[in-house]
Amino acid sequence: MHANSRSLSQLTRRSALGLLGAGAAALALPSATRAAGVRLALYGPPAGPTVTLAYAVANQMLAEVADDVTLTVWRNPDELRAGLTSGAIDLSVVPAQAAANLYNRGMGLRLVNVMTNGLLYIMAPEGGPSSLAALAGQRIAVPFVNDTPDLILRALLEHHKLQMELVPAGNPTEAAQMLLAGRVAAALLSEPVATVVQIRGGEAGKPMARAVDIQREWGGITGLGPVVPQAGLAVTRGFTERHGDRLPQLQAAMVAATAKVLADPAAGAKAAAGPLEQPAPMLARSIPHCNLTATPASETRPALEAMFQLMAKADPALLGGKLPDDGFYAL
Repeated sequence: MHANSRSLSQLTRRSALGLLGAGAAALALPSATRAAGVRLALYGPPAGPTVTLAYAVANQMLAEVADDVTLTVWRNPDELRAGLTSGAIDLSVVPAQAAANLYNRGMGLRLVNVMTNGLLYIMAPEGGPSSLAALAGQRIAVPFVNDTPDLILRALLEHHKLQMELVPAGNPTEAAQMLLAGRVAAALLSEPVATVVQIRGGEAGKPMARAVDIQREWGGITGLGPVVPQAGLAVTRGFTERHGDRLPQLQAAMVAATAKVLADPAAGAKAAAGPLEQPAPMLARSIPHCNLTATPASETRPALEAMFQLMAKADPALLGGKLPDDGFYAL
């Protein structure tokens, strides 16, 4: 995203209401545009952007896109990749780097938008290390090794010429447990797990803090502000070929749903509690730290390319050997 682009995560109440009006207008299309029998299988991660999807589904905000809409939460990147390659998934929130890789490999996956400007934090005991430099040489639990969170952290460490002992964790929950048990000095966590750690740590008499805001660290490198365009809604070739004309309506629904969730986190949390299998009060507390947005992919291209270049500096294969071309940007 350009430095002067407006982020939905920084909406004032007035601008949120304005976006709601714009989204409603875009969605108020003639009933003839409805496609009887169109099925939309949405997938999302166990993380912040899925709150937006859940809210849109629960409030029937995708009725102009399809009359049969389902939402499934994928639990790890391998499960996501399997669904995309098999064709079981129509659209999913996908780590942007993974989407670029699959696009460059000829999979036909395109990015519709960016749904979070970053939701990664290094969590550590309150009063302990509070910077990347202060964590040098420490044991840091990192989930999903060789996937987006790990690659982002490694790019930061390489840029600053810092070393940490990165301890692999099978998933964010395992990384959180390692931190709470005192087996590591810190953990790289996404929302809502970072908020879970704060709550559980407080309950156990072990207060936890967001020692490092990865978004701010990243912005210090790119000069584009505290933005990590970490994940967005990606559409498969099959859905594009069948219903590509509905992508503007889909994006309008995402803009409207994002504005609603930001204006009323409790409502967003209520809609997402079931799909994410997390308590609604905890999700509501997490939402302000998720940097939710619904920015068309083409508008976020400068920030995306800055991220891609940093992540692929050590290994161009992470992107399939090159930056994705214009065709990657669906809107």
